Amino acid sequence: MKKVEAIIRPSKLKAVQRGLKEAEIPCITVIPVKGTGLQKSYSERYRGTEQSMILQSRVMIMCVISDSNLEKCINVIKENATENQVGDGKIFIYHVEDAIRLSNGTTGVDAII
Repeated sequence: MKKVEAIIRPSKLKAVQRGLKEAEIPCITVIPVKGTGLQKSYSERYRGTEQSMILQSRVMIMCVISDSNLEKCINVIKENATENQVGDGKIFIYHVEDAIRLSNGTTGVDAII
């Protein structure tokens, strides 16, 4: 099993979610995050004062999937989340040792299906 974490623009969340659902990967967790990467900071006016905004608002999508669905999941995220610009985000992939469904005790890949 693999855990896929993708940090993307909030405006791309619906497209990615729709794409994952169509690819039969409907189980995701979404967390609003702030961070900085290669994208430069920007200035914003707030109550007449100009403030430098370093941290960008993004969303993090997390999916735990079977090894056989890994490429499909990555391709869906890449196709739906990119604008081919700096600041589009990143995808991280981790190995998952085990998963346990709390409701009935199912373990392994059966717990994530």
